[in-house]
Amino acid sequence: MIYELPLPILLAVLACSYVLGSTPFGVIVTRLGGAGDLRAVGSGNIGATNVLRTGRKDLALLTLLGDGGKGVVAVLAARRLFGDDVAALAGGAAFFGHIFPIWLRFRGGKGVATFFGVMLTVAWPVGLAAAVTWLVVAAALRWSSLAALAAAALAPLAAVGLHQSSTVIGLSLFTAVLIFYRHQENIRRLRSGQEPKIGSKKASAA
Repeated sequence: MIYELPLPILLAVLACSYVLGSTPFGVIVTRLGGAGDLRAVGSGNIGATNVLRTGRKDLALLTLLGDGGKGVVAVLAARRLFGDDVAALAGGAAFFGHIFPIWLRFRGGKGVATFFGVMLTVAWPVGLAAAVTWLVVAAALRWSSLAALAAAALAPLAAVGLHQSSTVIGLSLFTAVLIFYRHQENIRRLRSGQEPKIGSKKASAA
């Protein structure tokens, strides 16, 4: 289906998905909710974990839903119009937009919520396997960042093992690489034993 789609239309789909993914829900909801500029709070990350540091659980939930939801919307819209393969590409573009948002000078979040939104919609068995991995690792070891890394690393293996299309496998690899890239500081802290655990007041954003 990808090869049958005129290039200008495909580029337009990717551009729209990227712009949607660039929407910084964390920044928006904290400002509208009177919690100030999220980028000046905690780690400065725009994700739900950092929003939680403002003390506003309601805003953190809205951010989580927004960041995951924009991936869902990008995939569903593209799937309805152009099919599964284009939907996977649209999901990848939305994920990329969250990490490198045009509105924030390409300084975005770590992509975990958007990753789950995209993968659960593109290929729910792969997304479910990743989500279960996150829950197990987080519950057992209480490191949110390690749970995210484990989930991202498992996704390509699950995609291959579950006989998903090459587009889905490519998407899972793409998201995994970028999640590992955005978690470089967390990886360094994990290796040095300085990564705060879930529930710690200094817990780092996943």
